[in-house]
Amino acid sequence: MTEQEPSLADPDGSAPLRRRHFVDLSPLRESPAFARLWIGGAISGIGGQMTIVAVGLHIYDLTQSTLAVALVALFALGPMIVFGLYGGVLADSFDRRTVALVTAIIAWASTAGIAALSWLNVDVVWPLYVLSTVNAVASTVIGSTRQAITPRLLPTRLLPAASALTGISMGVMVTVGPALAGLLVASVGFSWTYTIDVVMFLAAFLGIFTLPRIVPEGERQKAGLESVLFGLRFLKTAPNIRMTFLLDIIAMTFGQPRALFPAVGALLIGGGAVSVGILTAAAAVGTLVSSIFSGRLGHVRQQGRAISQAIIVYGACILGFGIVLGVVALNTAGPAGQSFDQVDMVALVAASLLLAGSGAADNVSAIFRMTILQSSVPDGMRGRLQGIFTVVVAGGPRLGDLYVGVLAVAGALWFPPLVGGLVIMVAVGVIVRMQRTFTRYDALDPTP
Repeated sequence: MTEQEPSLADPDGSAPLRRRHFVDLSPLRESPAFARLWIGGAISGIGGQMTIVAVGLHIYDLTQSTLAVALVALFALGPMIVFGLYGGVLADSFDRRTVALVTAIIAWASTAGIAALSWLNVDVVWPLYVLSTVNAVASTVIGSTRQAITPRLLPTRLLPAASALTGISMGVMVTVGPALAGLLVASVGFSWTYTIDVVMFLAAFLGIFTLPRIVPEGERQKAGLESVLFGLRFLKTAPNIRMTFLLDIIAMTFGQPRALFPAVGALLIGGGAVSVGILTAAAAVGTLVSSIFSGRLGHVRQQGRAISQAIIVYGACILGFGIVLGVVALNTAGPAGQSFDQVDMVALVAASLLLAGSGAADNVSAIFRMTILQSSVPDGMRGRLQGIFTVVVAGGPRLGDLYVGVLAVAGALWFPPLVGGLVIMVAVGVIVRMQRTFTRYDALDPTP
């Protein structure tokens, strides 16, 4: 579009150019309820990311096994799929505020349980798997319910901006959270790291508790298997939504190297927990920066084409990350040091920049995927489709953790991201060519 043309973000074409390049803060100004939900989710999310990284480091510390770290994802995957789908049903059957509040209590209690295990010096792995699974399930239901709530708090024209703000909060979460986790684990240990998350999670209750009642519009179905099946049948008639799910599953399954980070920090690049925190935060930096400069994204009409292009860029960045690890492996005689003064700084910077690029590309894809879902799906179906969306978003990376863990055991640390990046680029290119209607999706005429 030209600078003079009307856009999705400013239909009358009157918004100054300087505002178009930066994130639109209108959702925070126009809806205090959305603002509180957004702020509470961001603060609690920082703590949640701290615990995710700390649990990975904790399990690696107990087992010295990358596969053991990846098993956190495997054990959580099945329950996340089941309860993610059923959580969407609950969001379409009951007051969405109540559903979010109850599941937030469960998530908070599971985090408190992990902290208690650490304080009691319970040095066995299976309780960490159990409580991490409970936390992941509750977080999945909260996520799908929160996203189903958003279109009821904001007008349609502000949904792209709301998605960009979600990208900012996610960027802050996974930038600050992992970095804090690395520093806290290295300085005060696992117990205090988990406990800080327990306190920070309280912010989520403020955002949810102050929401108005949000009862689904239209005909409501009884919560049960038939309601889940009805949502899946609706998905069969929604080719654009299906494509967003499929492309994201491919990207997250083959392009999620986070389970490698503890071993990379301990054996390859060096730096131990601090390097793990930096690598984990790098993708979030890309997410954060791309969200801050997301104003132009509100003008994009061919959102399907933008999604496919962003995911191809994502694959290229993951491929580059694998190449960096391969070069380090070829030039390293033995295990790297755990101390940060022994880190391979050139490799750490190069790997971090590529991960930041992957985070930016994934965020652009996420903004458009969320906008397509929220703007094209009827409110009475939104919870179930958001449940499926959340299962895809949360489950894909866990499949990726398993893929990385298995290939890392069978090969080398650089092998999974190198192969995965290639698979993403080729698969997305082929699938988009086979489903050309997706690239012609028009944001001014949203159809599922």
